[in-house]
Amino acid sequence: MPPDPRALPKAEFAFPGPLRDQLVAAILDGSKTSTTGILADYEHCGDPLPQVGSLAAVVDSNDHRIAIIEVTHVRLARLADVDLAHAIDEGEGFTTLADWRAAHENYWHSPEMRNALNDNTFTVTDETTVVLQRFRLITDLR
Repeated sequence: MPPDPRALPKAEFAFPGPLRDQLVAAILDGSKTSTTGILADYEHCGDPLPQVGSLAAVVDSNDHRIAIIEVTHVRLARLADVDLAHAIDEGEGFTTLADWRAAHENYWHSPEMRNALNDNTFTVTDETTVVLQRFRLITDLR
């Protein structure tokens, strides 16, 4: 029997809207098995880093818990050290690191992200520490 999703922490991919909807769909169809966050976001929010074996409830743009995932791997790396396999496993259709990086920089430099960090000049560089996470879908709650 799966754990009660209401008892699990939320796993929020992007901000509510089309990008979140796309990412959640990719999780549900199995094409998204990795994600990348910036360490500064975890630190700013006071959130602990994900731990291998931990479970979380994936929420959609309406804040409904629609899936349970399990973290299978976590590592910190410089942004410049993200590899193509990780980028491909994000399930967004990237075939080059340049395309992956451009899309992620666009997101991290967005007004929404800068607002969330309370830093309207936040910018990532090759040296920015990112949190690389791999996970697997445990339960589709739809």
